[in-house]
Amino acid sequence: MKKNGIINSEISKVLSDMGHTDYIVIADCGLPIPGDVIKIDLSVKQGMPTLLQVLEELEKDMEIEKVTLASEVTEHNQSLGLELKDRFETIDYLPHDDFKIVTSKAKAIIRTGEATPYANIILHSGVIF
Repeated sequence: MKKNGIINSEISKVLSDMGHTDYIVIADCGLPIPGDVIKIDLSVKQGMPTLLQVLEELEKDMEIEKVTLASEVTEHNQSLGLELKDRFETIDYLPHDDFKIVTSKAKAIIRTGEATPYANIILHSGVIF
């Protein structure tokens, strides 16, 4: 049995398989998930778990080089946008339609119960050496 870190076996496997510049997505419950991308569904009900709860645990287990957000988050979900701006030094912004296209190359999309606008984040893997 795993002693520390993320105990979700699907998330743990994806993180272990990632290399530098690979990326995963933490998504709200409304983001469309491409059929050929691994979906790890953590949603229990609307609002549970939140994007920030899942992100907090992933930050402990993953070397994050940068993140990508939908540019609309700065206007339509300001509190989340500001929280993420405080957490990360390097943030790229894309229009939401482009963001959705980029998710098709993700190693996995982790679906949360988050139910606020544009509450999606792409985590780009860094390197630990």
